[in-house]
Amino acid sequence: MRLDVVTIFPEYLDPLNVSLVGKARASGRLDVQVHDLREWTYDRHNTVDDTPYGGGPGMVMKTGPWGDALDSALADGYERGFGRPALIVPTPSGRPFTQELAVELSERPWLIFAPARYEGIDRRVVDEYATRMPVYEVSIGDYVLAGGEAAVLVVTEAVARLLPGVLGNAESHRDDSFAPGAMANLLEGPVYTKPPLWRGRDIPDVLLSGHHGKIARWRRDQALTRTSAHRPDLIERCAPAAFDKKDREMLSILGWAPDPEGAAHGRFWRRPPAVEE
Repeated sequence: MRLDVVTIFPEYLDPLNVSLVGKARASGRLDVQVHDLREWTYDRHNTVDDTPYGGGPGMVMKTGPWGDALDSALADGYERGFGRPALIVPTPSGRPFTQELAVELSERPWLIFAPARYEGIDRRVVDEYATRMPVYEVSIGDYVLAGGEAAVLVVTEAVARLLPGVLGNAESHRDDSFAPGAMANLLEGPVYTKPPLWRGRDIPDVLLSGHHGKIARWRRDQALTRTSAHRPDLIERCAPAAFDKKDREMLSILGWAPDPEGAAHGRFWRRPPAVEE
C-alpha cells in the first residue's frame, strides 16, 4: 500500500516512522510519502491561505498549492505503478471514522491524505479531485483540532495494522472492539498479565482456573459490563439474535430489557427508568 500525505507540518508525521507503521514501512509493506505543501507555493512568503469569500473569521487554504501538490503526488504514484487512489480529507464535518471504514480503506492500494489547517481547504479542491477518485471525508470524533495531521496518524495506524503481515499474529485484529462481522460490537474487557499480585491487587481467579469455557464466559460478561457502562448505544442497537441465553441474563443484571417498540427505530434494548424511592 502507498500513502501520500500533503501537509504544512511534515514533522508532525514523524510518528509514522515508529511502532507498527514504522515496521511496515521498513519491511516494504507500506510506502509512505510525506509532502510539504509549501513546496508548491510561488511567493516569497510561501502563502497557503487567504481570507474567506463572504467574510467571517479565520483563513481558508488556497486552491493553487493544493492542486499542484496533489497533481504531483498523483503523477509520482502512477509513475511508480500504483493505481486506484483514494483521497482522505480529515474534517469534523465528515463521516465518523469506524473500524468498518478502516477495513474498507485497508483494501485499497493507495491513499492520499489532505489534512487541512485554519478553516479548511477551498471546497473546489475536494470537488475537483472527487471527479478523479473516491473521496472520503472523515471525522475521528466530535471535537475540533488545530489541524488534520493527528487524524492522519489515527487513520493510518488503524488501517496499517490490518495489512497482511503487519501484526505478528494475523488473527489479532479479529477480536478487536468494533471488528466488522461480529455478532455484537462490544468493547473489549480488561486484560491482565504477570505478576499475579501487584500492590495488593490480584488476578481474577477465573483467569487462573485453566477452564477455557469459564474464562470465555467471564470475558464476555466483562465486555457486556464495560459496553453497558461506556457505550450503551452499542447495546441498544444489537439485534436480539446477537445474544445467547447467558448474555441475556447478564444484560438483565445490568438493567437491560428488550424494547418491543424500538425495533422500528433500530433500537432493540432499553433500560427501564430507575424507580425513585
